[in-house]
Amino acid sequence: MKTIRKVWFITGATRGFGVRIAQSALDAGDQVVATGRKVEAIETALGHHPNLLALPLDVTSEAQAQVAVAAAVKHFGRIDVLVNNAGYGLLSAVEEATAAEVERLYATNVFGLLNVTRAVLPQMRRQRSGHIINLSSLGGYMAYYGWGVYGSTKFAVEGLTEAMSMELAPLGIHATVVEPGFFRTDFLDDTSLKVAREIADYADTVGQMRHLAADLNHAQPGNPDKLAAAILELASTDTPPLRLPLGSDALQRIADKHAQVERETRQWRGLSQSTDFAPEAHAAAE
Repeated sequence: MKTIRKVWFITGATRGFGVRIAQSALDAGDQVVATGRKVEAIETALGHHPNLLALPLDVTSEAQAQVAVAAAVKHFGRIDVLVNNAGYGLLSAVEEATAAEVERLYATNVFGLLNVTRAVLPQMRRQRSGHIINLSSLGGYMAYYGWGVYGSTKFAVEGLTEAMSMELAPLGIHATVVEPGFFRTDFLDDTSLKVAREIADYADTVGQMRHLAADLNHAQPGNPDKLAAAILELASTDTPPLRLPLGSDALQRIADKHAQVERETRQWRGLSQSTDFAPEAHAAAE
């Protein structure tokens, strides 16, 4: 019997997670549409392969997203897995980030993801199958000082994915948000990370985070090749999760947040419950 291979559509496939996921999918015998702003960078990273289609795509352009998806479907006939990976970071106190910096970040990390997703979903709906994998971050599950604006884009990705998982399930389409911890990529290089102006009053918080990021660069605990293998395993399951944290640091931070939320909820439960109508008033209103 002929083996059915998946068709992947991957954004941000010029470096980092994107190129590793693309290479892993090719190694598995799948067909890959690898997209990025510079096609030559994709070809340099992945070479030429009969199962590879490299396409130019700036995700901030909805028109480019539509063209790229149409070319992918024309070439391979379908799209089985969309990996929304394109994005970059901003290291900044919330106040330090300018309006222009915030708008540019959202244009790529949120609106760009939406542009590509809107372009792909009509094809997946026609197929009545598919899997959308959105790359979030541990910073999309819990906030850090210095990462508030960046994290807010990933919080948006979390909410969008959760809603899509419910909207698309009856159509046979899955949606998963992946939450990596710190992985040894170039995310903390100036190629992927922007650093905003500094305000002296934040020296003890965001200033220290800047030093930490510099020290951690290329010393992160996560193995990006293993992340790529995990994404392939995720795409192969019939019942994928809504959320997939990756890395022991992600698991620990999530557990810490759950414990903190539980403590705070218990402490303030009385005030939280006090805002309901009294039972007798509710009954009288009925």
